[in-house]
Formats: sequence, C-alpha cells, structure tokens
Amino acid sequence: MKRKLIVSLAVVLFLAGALPLQAARIKDIAGFGGVRENQLLGYGLVVGLMGTGDDVKNGFTKETISNMLSRQGLSMRDKTPKAKNIASVMVTAQLPPFAKTGTRIDVTVSSIGDATSLQGGQLLMTPLRAVDGEVYALAQGPLLIGGFAAGGANASVTKNQTNVGIIANGGLVEREVKYDFGKEKKFTINLFQPDFSTATKLAATVSSQVMTLEAQAIDSGTVAVRVTSSESNMADIIARVENIDVPVETGAVIVMNEKTGTVVMGENVRISTVAIAHGNLSIQIKETVNVSQPLPFAPKPPESGGVTARDRRNGTIVAPGGQTVVTKDTGLSMQEEKKQLMVVPRGVTIQDVVMALNAIGVTPRDLITIIQAIKAAGALQADLKIM
Repeated sequence: MKRKLIVSLAVVLFLAGALPLQAARIKDIAGFGGVRENQLLGYGLVVGLMGTGDDVKNGFTKETISNMLSRQGLSMRDKTPKAKNIASVMVTAQLPPFAKTGTRIDVTVSSIGDATSLQGGQLLMTPLRAVDGEVYALAQGPLLIGGFAAGGANASVTKNQTNVGIIANGGLVEREVKYDFGKEKKFTINLFQPDFSTATKLAATVSSQVMTLEAQAIDSGTVAVRVTSSESNMADIIARVENIDVPVETGAVIVMNEKTGTVVMGENVRISTVAIAHGNLSIQIKETVNVSQPLPFAPKPPESGGVTARDRRNGTIVAPGGQTVVTKDTGLSMQEEKKQLMVVPRGVTIQDVVMALNAIGVTPRDLITIIQAIKAAGALQADLKIM
C-alpha cells in the first residue's frame, strides 16, 4: 500500500512538472510579421448641422466650401458663404489586414474648426489615404455622436464629446494591401512583450510540435520560422502555429499610478529583508473670529470718538453706546498615527508583501510611497514603473 502511494505521488509530480506554467496561445502573446493594420487619414466636410458648425471666417473652411461647390458647377469666386451648418473635419480609420475591395470599416470624424457640435451631421464623400499617399478607402454617411449639447443665454448642458463622432461601416475599401506568403517559405513571430526566455521556449515548442517547421529565436522579441516541407498552404501552417500553447515568462514589474492610487504588482516581485514603519503626523490649526458687542447705552470712552453727552448727575461725559471689539481665538490640535515597525523577511512572495503591508494599515497611496522607499533602499527586486 505504501509503495503504491509513493508511485502515485511520483506520477502526480511528474505530470505537474510536465504541464506548462502560465501557458498562453501564440496568437495572444505575439503577432506575425507583416500582418498588421494600416492607419488611414482624410480631410472632409460635415453638412446638415443646426447652426453649430464652423464660422466660415477661418480660411480652411471657406476655401473647402468654395472648392466643393466649384466642383459641383457653382462659381464661388469673390463670394463669402455665411452658412453655420458646415464643419471641417478630419476622418481617421484603421485598415485591417487582408481587407478586400468592398469591405466596410468604421471611421472616426473629429472637428478641427470652431464647431460647437457635430450632432445630426452628414459626412460628405472623403478619400482616406495611407502614409504612401494612395487612397485606400472612401468615407461617407451620418454621424453617431453618443451625446448632446443644448443651452441658452445663461445656461447650457453637455453630455459626452459632441465634436467627435463615428460612422459605423462608413468606410468602403477601394484598394487592397498585398500580402504574399506563398513565395517565401518562412515567416516571423513578433512577441508583444519581448523576453529572451519566452522567445526561446516559443521556438522550441513550435519546432517540437510541428515537425515540418524549424523555429529559431533571433532576439528577445523575434522568432524566425522556416518551412522545411513542400507544403504550400501557409494559411494552414500559421493557423496551426498560432494555436500552440507556450510557457510565458513574466518579469518582476510594479506599475503605480499616483493620480488614481492604483498599484499593480506581478507575481515574481520579491524584496529583501526590510523593516517598514509608516505613520502620519497631522497638525490642525483653526482660528475663530469672535465679535464682542456691548449692550445698548453702555459707557464709551470720549477718546474713541462718537457723539457725547453730559451726565446730569456728576457732569461726566459719556457716549450713547459702547465699543465693539473683535477678538481671535486660535485652536491647535496634533494627532500622530501610532504604527508598529513591521519586519518583512527576505524573498517573500507578492502575497506576503501585501499581507505585511496591510497589517500596518496602509492605503494604496501610502503603498506607493512605501514601495518607492523600498526601491530607494535597494531591497526591491522588481522594475518600478510610475505612470
């Protein structure tokens, strides 16, 4: 019985060691060389606004309206349009990889003039160009703002951004980006987070699981893959490769955002033996102004001024009222938090670090200060990133 238990434990430990830790699919941690989106940009006009468009006194809107109407056969020479229902906009879009002619894409429309709102507007046909200057798509259609703006002379209300809108499926692809995987029997895998350990394990995993491929890590972010067989369908090969699970190595990183009080720690964060004490000393000074108001007909010194009268009983000079006195009362209070000195042992995990810091009652903003102090002391084995 004892021998069977030992054998069973050995099998469990072997299987646990064989399973990859933190395995992820290649498609989730890397991309393939050359397969990417392309940015498109265009300049156009939005019409149909309800008096919320550009002031056509600015040069580019005036010239754009004149050129547009001239192309429609209307001469605008020596004429100044005064319409407030037109706005000049920049149109942006992302051209997906392998997008074919006739594919619909979403576009974003942003005002570049002094228009107050693009609500209810219609984008006129706008060519979208890539960095090479070629037109790859055309955009046109009604805008979706997702907000509103309304107001009068003394009050106004606004919800969300009214100078930026989108047109769902408002772009029509007119030119394709050529991708040719058939000529060369090789491709590259580019890691989103470069790491030598991950790149090496990725290359070894691909070579072992797909016998017709030879993978080699070129650097911390690139793995070169070569096809050794006569198989010509690269789409099938990449489909098999992108679904392979590989172990992912993560570095020890702490990300902190002091503006929001956010602290994110990786599981590999370690610290050396360190003693931590954190407390706040708060001093509050409060001043109160008191006014001493005398009773009616109280005696008032003659030197203080005012209307005087002679007392009929003894002949002294008295004032018809007393003098108002302003006094200041200053209050001082001091409070110091009593925190204990906490010793954190060497090489603890992130869970132990958090538990130890919670034991001394730190807040997220206090935690940022403490981590920075531990890093300055040289006791933090992690990369510190402050946003």
